[in-house]
Amino acid sequence: MLPQLSSLFGTGSAVEFSAAAATSFALIAAAEIGDKSQLVCMTLASRHRPLPVMLGAVAAFALLNTLAVVFGVAIASWLPEWVVSAVVALLFFTFGLHALRAKADDDDEEVEEKSGHGIFFTTFLLLTVAEFGDKTQLAVVAMSSTHVPAGVWLGATLALAATSALGILAGRTILQKIPLQVLHRISGTFFIALAVFAAYQAYSAFTAG
Repeated sequence: MLPQLSSLFGTGSAVEFSAAAATSFALIAAAEIGDKSQLVCMTLASRHRPLPVMLGAVAAFALLNTLAVVFGVAIASWLPEWVVSAVVALLFFTFGLHALRAKADDDDEEVEEKSGHGIFFTTFLLLTVAEFGDKTQLAVVAMSSTHVPAGVWLGATLALAATSALGILAGRTILQKIPLQVLHRISGTFFIALAVFAAYQAYSAFTAG
């Protein structure tokens, strides 16, 4: 287990780290705009002070991304490279199709606030439950199995924090100016582009092996 855990802290070259961070940031940010986690932050911030909501969201995303990266690194160490890349390609392609076919009504879910906790813990619990096993966490698992894990974690966490802050500060005004379907199309196209790249990596690894 020690070599697997130590690989989490391997940052690779500065270029590889930066590329992994930038790619995961762009991918997760595009996927999360208008998603339920942003709606949770909008709802809670409309009733409470925004700072505890933001801190609770960041804590939840940091935990979820850590679990996702650990799982992704474990998968990469157990399976051949071409199998990992093929699974990544399939996941990204599925996410892309789902985003391209999504309708605006799909994101109009009601968000119920838990009682009996401070707003920090309320936000933390709501987002941990809402996002556990969500497409963005699966995307982090997939990316950390083929890219620099620390860079993926940083990019994904910053992206989720940024989309939460956008929801808290701007509310639905941003979503009224930019139709959700347009944002879903952008997210879906990005996922499919990464799926094609992952499929190429799988093919290259299979032929080389």
